[in-house]
Amino acid sequence: MAAKVDLTTSTDWKEAKKYLSGLSQKQRREHYFTKDFLPLKSIDTWKKMAKNVRVKQPEGAKFPKDAALNEKISLLRHDITKLEVDAIVNAANSTLLGGGGVDGCIHRAAGELLKEECRSLSGCETGEAKITCGYRLPALWVIHTVGPVCQGPPGPTQEAALRSCYSNSLHVAQDAQLHSVAFPCISTGVFGYPSEAAAEVALGTLREWLQEHKDKVERLVLCVFLEKDEAIYKDKLPLYFPVGDSVDAAALD
Repeated sequence: MAAKVDLTTSTDWKEAKKYLSGLSQKQRREHYFTKDFLPLKSIDTWKKMAKNVRVKQPEGAKFPKDAALNEKISLLRHDITKLEVDAIVNAANSTLLGGGGVDGCIHRAAGELLKEECRSLSGCETGEAKITCGYRLPALWVIHTVGPVCQGPPGPTQEAALRSCYSNSLHVAQDAQLHSVAFPCISTGVFGYPSEAAAEVALGTLREWLQEHKDKVERLVLCVFLEKDEAIYKDKLPLYFPVGDSVDAAALD
């Protein structure tokens, strides 16, 4: 193994990235910014969560029940920077150099090396996604995506752009052969996308992707920070990932 690299003082992101890629998960834990990390195995699947809280299946489900898919999706209110998954998604701005909200939190937790690698990417267009090392994060990788800005109700252009954020992030993860990815609420902060509408886009995109690629992924985690977003997702998840047999057939046509 290569000589140990100090991620808090190293200025060579390429050296640090190569070094981390050669470590086991146990060895990487020595470099995490926190000891209070949450392993994937400690995150309940939607199937288990729905059973534990006895979720009642509402009418009007948009997809049929699929127990296998319900084991591929999770909802969690937590600090996304503390999740030990293959990758976390960053709701970035177009510079990729850090900002407010989850973007700033991820950059602070990962350390300055993340910004240095991001400088090499020449920014990112709305709806696109780019990947970097996670450095001091428990997540080995960070997938950066730039959501649309909304002023008022989102139109078709904003909706398509937000959908692309999720789908392109998943494509990047698949290309990198990653098996667990955690998503924040993209565009719902200072970018102004209404939370309920954003949740509909996220859930629809993830459901459709999982139907085609469920064998390629272990878990997709919806990691929210605000209690109101947790409530929105709890309300809408049964419509996209039904837990019972009450399905509105008309909605499936």
